[in-house]
Amino acid sequence: MTDRTLWSYADIAAHIRVQVDTVRSYRKHGHLPPPDVVEGGKPFWYADTIRAWSARRPGNRGRRDPD
Repeated sequence: MTDRTLWSYADIAAHIRVQVDTVRSYRKHGHLPPPDVVEGGKPFWYADTIRAWSARRPGNRGRRDPD
């Protein structure tokens, strides 16, 4: 089943247990995938996009998805 729930910076930060500013920095430096949707100038990502990115990102060290 595909999870097309849209996640904001805050949702991503909660998922990977970092501060929102850290997620913003990831995007600024090209470490976050491009947003799936931009609404009103604000970026959003599908939950599945972020879960896949999180599973393969450097420094993950085998952490399990809490969801």
